Amino acid sequence: MSSRDAYRHFLPITTRWKDNDVYGHVNNVEYYSYFDTVINSYLIGAGVLDIHAGAVIGVCAESHCKFLGEIAFPETIDAGLRVEHLGNSSVRYGIGLFRRDQPTPAAQGWFVHVFVDRITRRPTPLPADLRAALEGLFVAPQA
Repeated sequence: MSSRDAYRHFLPITTRWKDNDVYGHVNNVEYYSYFDTVINSYLIGAGVLDIHAGAVIGVCAESHCKFLGEIAFPETIDAGLRVEHLGNSSVRYGIGLFRRDQPTPAAQGWFVHVFVDRITRRPTPLPADLRAALEGLFVAPQA
């Protein structure tokens, strides 16, 4: 389990009424939405992903989430983001979802983006500006 200091970028995410399920906590599918939100907010904010007209787009090739504690509405969580592996056309992000003021995550997982040409949908090398933005989030694997 990673602590907050293992992540390079944080985004506060406010849970919504609809996020809770009948058991009174955020439903598992919403965690993946939080993963998408922290990743794409970072890329768009860094000016390296144009979701409407960019020549290169990221598609999800793999994702995983380990649930370690409950999150519930109304609550604001801190979504931590790091890059764990950077390839020629792909990146593996590490994500931690932290309850406010908690040092360890309520959930953590990974998400793999493969960057493809918008038209052909074939993998394409990461553009230099995108690679630079991702390198800034890189955290070397723990031994």
